Amino acid sequence: MLGATAANFAGLAAARHAVLKRAGWNVEEQGLRGAPEVSIVVGAEAHGTIFKLLPLLGFGRTHIHRVPVDDQGRLRADRLPRIAGPTIACIQAGNVNSGAFDPAREVVDWARDGNAWVHVDGAFGLWAAASERRRALMDGFAGADSWATDAHKWLNVPYDCGIAFVRDPGALRASMSISGDYLMIGSKDAIDLTSDGSRRARGFDVWAALRSLGRQGVADLVDRNCDQAAWLAAGLRRAGIDVLNDVVLNQVVVAFGNDSRTQETIARLQKSGVCWCGGTRWRGREAMRVSVSAWGTTQPDMEKTLQAILSAAR
Repeated sequence: MLGATAANFAGLAAARHAVLKRAGWNVEEQGLRGAPEVSIVVGAEAHGTIFKLLPLLGFGRTHIHRVPVDDQGRLRADRLPRIAGPTIACIQAGNVNSGAFDPAREVVDWARDGNAWVHVDGAFGLWAAASERRRALMDGFAGADSWATDAHKWLNVPYDCGIAFVRDPGALRASMSISGDYLMIGSKDAIDLTSDGSRRARGFDVWAALRSLGRQGVADLVDRNCDQAAWLAAGLRRAGIDVLNDVVLNQVVVAFGNDSRTQETIARLQKSGVCWCGGTRWRGREAMRVSVSAWGTTQPDMEKTLQAILSAAR
């Protein structure tokens, strides 16, 4: 278990190892000087975490190919570039603003044709797979090579409880392993699977939450929060407030006229203390981002939230 940023780092480090190995290059032994160039393909709405991590892996931001997105922030598969050489594609399961999902099936097919690696940033959206009602959003994502998700969001456990999954365990181990005469490393030691050398037992928090909720409990939590987000969006629309996204998951993006009024409304709402919604920038506009993900949120809580937003808007 590791933080969401480090979970993405682990997946991308494994990807770097694998695509360069296919090109006959051992990046852990030879480094990046003189290595075959690796193409990085991301959607223009990729989370900022990805752009933080890529330079740490030796990939300059100016060499990242940003694919245009649609009005919900989904990568446009019809604008994917031609694959020429080692390539890593990063796609999203759950846009941080809109909650939208990239077209994974089309991206995976494109990647397979060019022997590229697909990494999924699924910080909160990956949990849609737990719900029968929302599982269709995850169509095609199982075909990827690595995935990262975060337990501090929908499982409501402490920060730094992220999870990385890598289809090829050898690629992950090769990119993360360490040796030392004083290290008594076993065959399944976490030090060989993450960038950390030591850490607290983060996995226990995640295990406890999953053990308490069970499979159905996680599904019910996802469905309840998504239904609450949809209910809130409908109430805001009825009041004449702009909801800027298709509410497919637990995210609602809202604007209150012009940018200055939106910022003032957010400030008033936060000052009220009834609920907390942050600001964001969405398709060239100032907006308010609502993320419904708390296990304890009830319908009366949502009704108070709606009234607080309407009051702040007035």
